[in-house]
Amino acid sequence: MARLQSIQRRAFLRGMGGAALALPHLNAMANAVSEDSVAMRMVCVGLNFGFVPQLFFPEETGANYQLSDRLMPLKKLRHEFTVFSGLDHGVNGQGGHGGVHAYLSGVLSKNSAGMPEANISVDQKAAQIVGAKTRYPSMQFASGSDPNNMISWSASGVSIPPVTNVESIYNLLFQKVDPAAQSSVKAKYASRQSILDLVKIDANQLKRKVGVRDRQKLDRYFNSVREVEKRIEQSSEWIDKPKQRVNYKLPSGAPRLNFVDRVPLYYDLIKLALETDSTRVVTLALADIGANLGGFNITRGYHQLTHHGKVPEYLTELSVIEQFHMQQFARFLKQLQAVQEPNGKTLLENSMVLFGSGMGNASSHSNKNLPLILAGGGFKHGEHRSYFKDEAKKKSTPGSQLFISMLQRFGVETERFGSASSTLTGLEFRK
Repeated sequence: MARLQSIQRRAFLRGMGGAALALPHLNAMANAVSEDSVAMRMVCVGLNFGFVPQLFFPEETGANYQLSDRLMPLKKLRHEFTVFSGLDHGVNGQGGHGGVHAYLSGVLSKNSAGMPEANISVDQKAAQIVGAKTRYPSMQFASGSDPNNMISWSASGVSIPPVTNVESIYNLLFQKVDPAAQSSVKAKYASRQSILDLVKIDANQLKRKVGVRDRQKLDRYFNSVREVEKRIEQSSEWIDKPKQRVNYKLPSGAPRLNFVDRVPLYYDLIKLALETDSTRVVTLALADIGANLGGFNITRGYHQLTHHGKVPEYLTELSVIEQFHMQQFARFLKQLQAVQEPNGKTLLENSMVLFGSGMGNASSHSNKNLPLILAGGGFKHGEHRSYFKDEAKKKSTPGSQLFISMLQRFGVETERFGSASSTLTGLEFRK
């Protein structure tokens, strides 16, 4: 039998006169994806207070832009990332801190009721095709419990609680499971499964007795139940499989460390999670710095500093925190770049890393012009790309277009996400 020729996923039929028609998904396209044996990963890092815009965004666009003060820690990596301006999720209904949770979804929770997948976030949309291929279809981490910085959302419109304790994250990934505990977990999974079966039977009977709005609420509840059911099934497949072993130890008392000492540990664990293929989708929400001013050499709280009103003393101290975040991000990218994978590429080339915020300018409580950086993932990088639609920089492009590009790169067959229905123009793959 003749070997089928592989076709790239974004293939087109071209006719006379330059007309082009997009091809549907074909088996040959699947062959093209499967020939690359190393899976794509996705990491999304979100800061709840964003960055000072004039210190973050470069003045020039294109490949020859001058790095802004905030981007200087990324100097040696400038060809590995793209800076975006002119992207956000619109202003209708956005409410400063109350709009930050739409960072990865493009949709406010309160506006999600009529949408097919509610305000699902890009990480959870990607995780849908991972399933039980990894121990965890996705993992959600956070530096603290900030209700405004819940950035990962399910298809039923429910925020997914992150794990904040670094020791708990380490144990989830690498701690050997006691055989007795395994039996207990199996019993709990079986019990939960039977309870869910009973709930669905009762709920289906209830649906016949209520009105339209109540049925809609029940449908959303059913979706949530199905998601739990699916997670139980996926987790059950991994109960008897040993966890990966790594040569990495957390420092003693890690959960009690200051913010400046804990943040690198989150990044270390994400890198190890990707490298061991324990998961392929991770979110990290970095919120308030906590007690003791987080260990920074500053005199005011983070939230207070973000409402700087352009006061020089506030901006100076705020820059200490913002520069730390960028330094840690640069360190993480270098860690991924140092790992060589079986397909000859680095872990960074095989991982899309989104870094940014659902807050544009915390001082004015603006959710416009979000500070966004995308690194790795096999995209062509090295530019500052502006997506403002007018010279006054008031009309922006839907940020969810970037998410569609990321999802397609991840392998998700979709042309829509949130309110967007097209990919981000100009963002291309490396050849």
